[in-house]
Amino acid sequence: MKRLVKLFAVALLVAAVAAVVVYRAVNRVPSADLPQYEQVYRIFEDGGCLSCHSADPKLPFYAGLPVAGKIVMKDIDSGYRAYDMTAFMEALKVDGSFSPVDLAKIEKVVLDDRMPMPKYYLVHWGSSLTKAKREIVLDWIRSERIAMYNDGLPEDRVSEPVRPIIALQDETLSAEAELGKALFHDTRLSVDNTVSCATCHDLSTAGVDNHQYSHGVDDQLGGVNAPTVYNAVYNFVQFWDGRAVTLADQAAGPPLNPVEMASESFDQIIAKLKADKEFAKKFEKVYGSRGGLTQENITDAIEAFERTLVTPDSRFDKWLRGDDSAITAEELEGYENFKKYDCATCHVGPNLGGQSYELMGLRKHYFADRGLELTVEDNGRYKETKIERDRHRFKVPGLRNVEHTWPYYHDGTREHLEDAVRDMGTYQSGVELTDAEVNSITSFLNTLTGEYLGERVTTSNSREHIHAHDDDHHHE
Repeated sequence: MKRLVKLFAVALLVAAVAAVVVYRAVNRVPSADLPQYEQVYRIFEDGGCLSCHSADPKLPFYAGLPVAGKIVMKDIDSGYRAYDMTAFMEALKVDGSFSPVDLAKIEKVVLDDRMPMPKYYLVHWGSSLTKAKREIVLDWIRSERIAMYNDGLPEDRVSEPVRPIIALQDETLSAEAELGKALFHDTRLSVDNTVSCATCHDLSTAGVDNHQYSHGVDDQLGGVNAPTVYNAVYNFVQFWDGRAVTLADQAAGPPLNPVEMASESFDQIIAKLKADKEFAKKFEKVYGSRGGLTQENITDAIEAFERTLVTPDSRFDKWLRGDDSAITAEELEGYENFKKYDCATCHVGPNLGGQSYELMGLRKHYFADRGLELTVEDNGRYKETKIERDRHRFKVPGLRNVEHTWPYYHDGTREHLEDAVRDMGTYQSGVELTDAEVNSITSFLNTLTGEYLGERVTTSNSREHIHAHDDDHHHE
């Protein structure tokens, strides 16, 4: 009997040693002789990341089993909903360009040691993200981020996912931007000469109008909340659904929208502008060699102006540049909570957003809880692509000056920033934030208010005034 026990103990020891040997063998880090990006690619490829984070995953044999298969398919669905890694992996193969959102999402997962999940790496031993592998990935992300921004931050902040806005070197407007400024405020872009770009994107009210839905010609209501025009230059696309790639493309939309400005054509707009001899002369001086008054040149001028609408020098920007006194301890704690709860995986870069489409209701069904009938605008990116995965995905809004850009979300249903913060914890991060956490994150967000032409961004609107206006409209 004792001999059997000894044999059994020896067998267990041999098995344990063998397991350790095999585990180390299959979890070797890539050779240091390889370029850093290739090391990272091999780590993710060995980790089987595309098994869950792609549209066409390679399913393991056990995906066809009754119980295991359900678990596998649920994990695949959850992983793909959260993050499609395909484009990132393709870029990584050739040391291409990367989205700051890719870097932020991967960095957070690695820092939290969340992936791969234990039930995956217990079957796929080579997928385990060891300490050595994590260090390789994090070092690569740091170097990529430094190269991406090149904004000279201090050593202890150079790898932050949030970046400062770079102030314009010269605030004097170019000739094109001067024309664009005039056009931005010109009501002749609308059919009845009552609505301009500034009607919904008032520069004196944080680049928005603070209405749930903007009022167009004949006081018609749009179907989506107007995002701020400030810092829109940092967005990778324009509009909530991303239907415009450039600011010029965006500027071409509202004039012909039947609810917003309702002009019949740009020819109609051009005819009105040409009738203004003084304006036509100014425009010809700048754009005469490029065709004069055309749709392309009108929207080019508006884009040139909107590119100047940046709001640097927020208190948080000053902290990023090394001024520890610029924010309070509570505000800094709010930033740490902002990162802790994954907010800084989508709200990244100088504008803290505008770099990706994300699912509204990633962890809990926002639209089911909202209790309102779905609208076409609620489809988000799906409106343009008709791809089911894009349903309810929206361009992530930037958070600069967010204390003044209420109400919040594409549907304008949250009037107070604290409510929006709490919601984001529930619907996007899957956590119920405490009152203290909500207050700290809100305090941090208030440090993001910057300056335009040396003046602090604010809004002259009051909620009472806005509600009174909207109530009058509804009772007409």
